[in-house]
Amino acid sequence: MKPETSPPPEDLDLSFHPLTQKLWHDFELLFGENGACGGCWCMHWKLRGKAFSENKGDGNRQMQKSIVDAKIAPGLLAYSEGYPVGWIAVEPRSAYPKLAHSRVLAPVDDQEVWSVTCFFIEKKHRRKGIAVELLKAATEHVKKRGGKIVEGYPVDSTTIQPAPFVFTGTASAFIKAGFKEVARNPAPGRVAESTTRPIYRFVIE
Repeated sequence: MKPETSPPPEDLDLSFHPLTQKLWHDFELLFGENGACGGCWCMHWKLRGKAFSENKGDGNRQMQKSIVDAKIAPGLLAYSEGYPVGWIAVEPRSAYPKLAHSRVLAPVDDQEVWSVTCFFIEKKHRRKGIAVELLKAATEHVKKRGGKIVEGYPVDSTTIQPAPFVFTGTASAFIKAGFKEVARNPAPGRVAESTTRPIYRFVIE
């Protein structure tokens, strides 16, 4: 399976780099005082229940920094003209405890997968196709690390949603990046056709 070979977003000379200690300041610059949204600092899938809510803000920032300080790259930063403009979180699914307890996003099978769990695009650079390019970069990142399957959990909606509601990405972006839908589990109390949380996969050749 290969992503579409469309050119990068117009007028954007993009480059992508794993988040390391050296780039931590750029991560903070991109996420800003709100930690992207509500003090999350991209810890939503790593902390369950009260552990997340009680650490919103600086607590989440410090925990994410401790991960990076341990020389674990939790995702990739996108740069344009030397400035960070986008972020994608991608790690082995086992790095996200909250996924293990999600009925809607339950494992498709027992294969080892890497999970794309979050996007954050700088406001003035949204709706320019950067999410698609981040997904392509993520699959290359996983390939270099020996991964075979990259999985995502986008929102599938026909209406335009505010950015905080589509932090896991949109189905259209995953499709453009070469991903294919492999499952669509119903939420508790809902029929399968009503859920807007499909599971998409990219199989690395």
